[in-house]
Amino acid sequence: MRVLFMCTANSCRSILSEAMFNHLAPEGFEAVSAGSFPKGQVLPRSLTTLEQTGISIEGLSSKGNDAFADNPPDIVVTVCDKAAGEACPVYFGPALKSHWGLEDPSDVAGDEAQVNAAFVATLARIESRCKAFLSLPFETLTRDELKQELDRIGHL
Repeated sequence: MRVLFMCTANSCRSILSEAMFNHLAPEGFEAVSAGSFPKGQVLPRSLTTLEQTGISIEGLSSKGNDAFADNPPDIVVTVCDKAAGEACPVYFGPALKSHWGLEDPSDVAGDEAQVNAAFVATLARIESRCKAFLSLPFETLTRDELKQELDRIGHL
């Protein structure tokens, strides 16, 4: 199962989501990420936060959703409010879509400890959602039930 985490810039929340999901996922599950308006580079603080928690940053890059035109995802999860309001590209066609909104930790103003705390808290929320996702009984869920579960997880 291939999950695409989408955000606007693909430099923070979607990158954190991709890395955390892949860190936790068993064989047969893969996460990728993209941005509707990618920055072209990952926010250094995102990479530092991942490294500090022992999560691989190998292969992470900021890219647009056109990068997946030839290999569309099974599920598209938007992780910021800006991306949630945009229409998913047509080539995502039958992919299930859900919104797991997250406040942008890069918008936090404050000292180093406050900014770091915001990134750590965001990553912890992502971890909780990814664990909930990966614990779903995929083999028994209908498509509609899976959509309901994905939406429920977005409110955790």
